[in-house]
Amino acid sequence: MTAGSQVLAHNVPTEDSPITTKLEEAGAVILGKASMHEFAFGRPATDGSLEDGPFPTGRNPWNVERITGGSSSGSGAAAAAGLCAGALGSDTGGSIRGPAAMCGLVGHKPTYGLVTRRGVLPQCWSLDHVGPMTRSVWDAAILLQAIAGHDPGDAATSQARPQSYTRGLEDGVRGMRLGLPRRFYVDWPGLHPDVKSAAFAAFAELERQGAQIVDVDAPTLDQAQGIWGAMLSEMYEYHRDVIREHPERYRRPTRLLMLASSLCSAHDLLRAQRLRARLAREIAEIMRGVDALIFPGQSEPATPFPADPTPSDLVRAASRYTNVWNLVGLPACVVPSGFSQDGLPVSIQIVGKPFDDATVLRIARSYERATLWHTCRPDPATWTLPA
Repeated sequence: MTAGSQVLAHNVPTEDSPITTKLEEAGAVILGKASMHEFAFGRPATDGSLEDGPFPTGRNPWNVERITGGSSSGSGAAAAAGLCAGALGSDTGGSIRGPAAMCGLVGHKPTYGLVTRRGVLPQCWSLDHVGPMTRSVWDAAILLQAIAGHDPGDAATSQARPQSYTRGLEDGVRGMRLGLPRRFYVDWPGLHPDVKSAAFAAFAELERQGAQIVDVDAPTLDQAQGIWGAMLSEMYEYHRDVIREHPERYRRPTRLLMLASSLCSAHDLLRAQRLRARLAREIAEIMRGVDALIFPGQSEPATPFPADPTPSDLVRAASRYTNVWNLVGLPACVVPSGFSQDGLPVSIQIVGKPFDDATVLRIARSYERATLWHTCRPDPATWTLPA
């Protein structure tokens, strides 16, 4: 509960979050708390220095000189390294799916309102999600089953009864129609060739199993990055009083991002909300004709730790393939689809209809059981840092 920041370095919570209680009631053994990017944002912190805050954010078990992805970096590192059966992450623009994709995990961002956020420090109220990060789709479904459901203490949670996320998990994809946003995700020049080739191999496997993949598009996808950036004004609102009085308590990259988000005017935010609503309508229209969407999980495999990235670098690096689905609140899951030539995990992503998380997991499982990617494990012998 330090949020990886000096601001909360001595924070001791007085009660468990509802999710922790639900997991314990379901029989889970809680091992501990994982580190993370400062306030679920900013750049990775690696050396534990004063500038890096109280805790480092974790290194990638597949290559300790590479990032884990953020912001749920410690959760991704712990689950991928086999230190736990699974972990929880928060996802405002990709902070479950990013670490899961870069660490070779299944990461599921539930439908907005399916899982309570109470007990989680807010970043952006209208974008925040909480979900599982595991080494298999079955484990993700079991964890989601335990934590899903209405919470009267979180007004954003739905009154709808959760589905059974394991009952139809082995039913396959035969007869399903899957939409591929080719222009925005596959034809984008920033997509790493190793991610692209692995994704097409995954698409071919799903077609072999009887799914039909069709191209789809939404014009307002091109505005999604700007819309999401404007919504970060919610983050500044949460931190406004503390960052005004004690800006030195925030690490420089986080401070720059928060101050930049304060520049969003009321006019900018209202325009972003209108565009967000238009994007949601376009996506809803697409979803009427398909069972789910499918595309690469991230733009690239895990990268080396950045020296001193600019705020725009931090936002752009892991957002295009993930933050759209925070804006519209749809369930989204990444599942391993292979490795890059450098031996780093890559993934595909599946997005479903509102509260149809079961179908998303079913598709992920259908692909997973036809491959062995989810059974691959990093080598602990490589976990020694160079002198």
